[in-house]
Amino acid sequence: MIQAQKELLQALDASLAEIVAEAGGSTAKPVAAFESPKQAAHGDLAITTAMQLAKPLKRNPREVAQALIARLRSRGAVQRWVEQLEIAGPGFINLKLKPAAKQQVVAEVLAAGAGFGRQPSRDDRVMVEFVSANPTGPLHVGHGRQAALGDAICRLFETQGWQVTREFYYNDAGVQIATLASSVQLRIQGLAPGDAGWPEAAYNGEYIADIAADFLAKKTVKADDREFTASGDANDLDGIRQFAVAYLRHEQDLDLQAFGVRFDHYFLESSLYASGRVEATVGKIVESGKTYERDGALWLRSTEDGDDKDRVMRKSDGSYTYFVPDVAYHVTKWERGFTKVINVQGTDHYGTIARVRAGLQAYSAQTSQGIPAGYPDYVLNTMVKVMKGGEEVKISKRSGGYVTLRDLIDWTSRDAVRFFLISRKADTEFVFDVDVAIKRSDENPVYYVQYAHARICSVIEQWRAAGAAEAEAVEADLSRLVAPTETALMLKLAAYPAMLTGAANELAPHDVAFYLRELAGAFHAYYAAERFLGDDVALSRARVALLHATAQVLRNGLDVLGVSAPERM
Repeated sequence: MIQAQKELLQALDASLAEIVAEAGGSTAKPVAAFESPKQAAHGDLAITTAMQLAKPLKRNPREVAQALIARLRSRGAVQRWVEQLEIAGPGFINLKLKPAAKQQVVAEVLAAGAGFGRQPSRDDRVMVEFVSANPTGPLHVGHGRQAALGDAICRLFETQGWQVTREFYYNDAGVQIATLASSVQLRIQGLAPGDAGWPEAAYNGEYIADIAADFLAKKTVKADDREFTASGDANDLDGIRQFAVAYLRHEQDLDLQAFGVRFDHYFLESSLYASGRVEATVGKIVESGKTYERDGALWLRSTEDGDDKDRVMRKSDGSYTYFVPDVAYHVTKWERGFTKVINVQGTDHYGTIARVRAGLQAYSAQTSQGIPAGYPDYVLNTMVKVMKGGEEVKISKRSGGYVTLRDLIDWTSRDAVRFFLISRKADTEFVFDVDVAIKRSDENPVYYVQYAHARICSVIEQWRAAGAAEAEAVEADLSRLVAPTETALMLKLAAYPAMLTGAANELAPHDVAFYLRELAGAFHAYYAAERFLGDDVALSRARVALLHATAQVLRNGLDVLGVSAPERM
């Protein structure tokens, strides 16, 4: 069906070109595109371009539609693949495909295998920055949602042929890290939360005591991007800082490995200051004329680039506000050749978007870098509410104040956490119900999808046990697939490549989760309606071929989300 749609799109494009040319060529030709009819009974594909052309051509939409149909019917692709063309409503054109067009998708999936839905490799590069948690404690569920979103976006772009780089940005200095170091030092000195002299701002989780014990034991910790050996000296505050950062970076690595997430590069905020990059960036922005001095502070004219008010860059005490190093950081992204950058962050970062973009525009104006106005892209996610036993869970013994990513994985599974955290649009409120995530029922969406795959594997195993060979499915007579549930399932399989492309373009990995639930639903309906293995050998072969194709697309889609496709459940 994928090939049939390509041929039909070419036929539509040529027909539109003819209509525009006959009108004198002054009207722009609409993009040839198919849509899905709102109701399956209306057909398999819909065309709306007649209504787009009606106004510039000064013709009735239905009249344009009729002219378009006349040209389409003369095309070989339409004669080969389309059973019926009809006008509906104000000027829609509904197409009903021949069974062979729908059946074709089974062979296409089997031929492409894991590559079904993937586009050819291209030279375009994209950087996705996500998680980017300062090493001050265990990763919380909000970081988990960013990890699931960021990794799925990376995998989506990989399906579209992009060269993807995953980056983790964090700070190993500053107020939070100083608090971490002093908290560990106090533990080393024998103080604990609740004791007299324990600061209110100190970190209280059990992990602080673990870091203190390992520091005193002079242990060596190794993270993906750093390694440090403890001196064991309670007065070595800088050594404590470096050890604590390495220790917690290692803990983050373990959490992310358990979650199936990796990074290609780590970037330190402190390096922006050490290298002079922050000062240099501010200097260029000042030279651009987009700043002014007031009340002893340096202000950015960010309102000129869409912000609701101008922003302070350098405070009267000489220190920089928190968005300034972000501007410098994104300059490095651009200079490293990443003209496409996606940041996955919490909605609490919403206010920084306009400031960072305004700063980049000022820098670009002075340096002729050509950074586009909308650079970078952002995907903002809300926090996650965790429910367990009908009550909200707020406290984790390990962290001392919040539910961690590792808690969720331990309570449920990696697959459940990844699927659940990706199953809603990023900026919508999300409730993670632990009890639902461990249910073995249709109420649990990841179980519902994985069970569809396991069910298919069970049927195929029975087929093999009866002595059938794999080649029999590949060589099956697909014309036997005419049952309504078969047609619905094949149409859903055919929608997979376009769904992937749309999800990547819209930065919407939740679309993959939605699709997988719909595909699983189409399969479960098929399972309930038809018998797969029977006396009609040719029909059984065709149905097993359809099952193979469905299992393949389920695997492909689950892989985009970083979720497994078990063969038994």
